[in-house]
Amino acid sequence: MNGRLARSISMFTIIPVRVDVELEPGDGVGALLWLPAVGACVGALAALPAAAISAWAQHATLLGAVLAVGVLALLTRGLHLDGLADTADGLGSGAPAARALEIMRQSDIGPFGVVTLIVVLGADVAALASLRGGPWTPVGVLAVAAATGRVAAVQAAVRGVPSARSSGFGRIVADGMPPAAAVGVTAGVLGLGAAVAVALSVPVGWILIPQVVALAAAFLFRLHVVRRLGGVTGDVFGALIEGAAVVTLIGAGLR
Repeated sequence: MNGRLARSISMFTIIPVRVDVELEPGDGVGALLWLPAVGACVGALAALPAAAISAWAQHATLLGAVLAVGVLALLTRGLHLDGLADTADGLGSGAPAARALEIMRQSDIGPFGVVTLIVVLGADVAALASLRGGPWTPVGVLAVAAATGRVAAVQAAVRGVPSARSSGFGRIVADGMPPAAAVGVTAGVLGLGAAVAVALSVPVGWILIPQVVALAAAFLFRLHVVRRLGGVTGDVFGALIEGAAVVTLIGAGLR
């Protein structure tokens, strides 16, 4: 297996893969480049319960959506959801940057984090349950949404975006992604969205436009975070992933 792919699977999923543990600044960039592909695979895998229920019991699509979102959280160890909650607590505190970063580092979840998780997970479930099409529609859409969310993380590591801390995941990958690589990954995932739409007999715009909107929203959020905190952190990467994914799902679910 490709070493960078193995590292990406090990870092971002529950799948046990043996890799070298020690990471230095820049080492994580190669793993991050594989993250959208890994996300597409775990998204498709997580949606299989929804596909099965859609095929065998169409009246229970809500149950299928709940199971799909739960399996996705399990496959990713809740890593990105934790980052989303921590980022919401830090930004919602209204505290200066240093104190906000301390809040984000704490292991507990505050009220802003709880509310944000409820809203995002609820929107994930509602959007998946609202999808129209055959049994394979949730598989394709969740794969695209998960990949799109992870493209937002790739873009956040592009050169010129600093790390807010001198340690942690942000330090490993921040300011290290070549712009050309980020553009290539973005184009590839947008191409995936178009291909999935064609395969599912869905108008391309109903998947491609939500992807573009999600990435634009992630870009604006990243600008706000950099101004507010002085850079990005591992928690911010998680927030970008979950935020862009849910926006993509919402757009697809509105069809």
